[in-house]
Amino acid sequence: MEKKKHSYCTIRQAAELGIIREHALRVLVRQNRIPFIQVGNRVLINTDELQDYLKALAKSKEVRV
Repeated sequence: MEKKKHSYCTIRQAAELGIIREHALRVLVRQNRIPFIQVGNRVLINTDELQDYLKALAKSKEVRV
């Protein structure tokens, strides 16, 4: 059985990908709408799960951030 390697990035790094703005990511984290890990003051987002969330959001056409 293979273990899947998770890829995490900070909110700022995720925003630099150009898909969603930094403020919108912070709102999603604050509302617990996307999974994240907090290490000290740093918030880390699983990039695969973020992409899955955004794809599901686009399919449902429920864009409210």
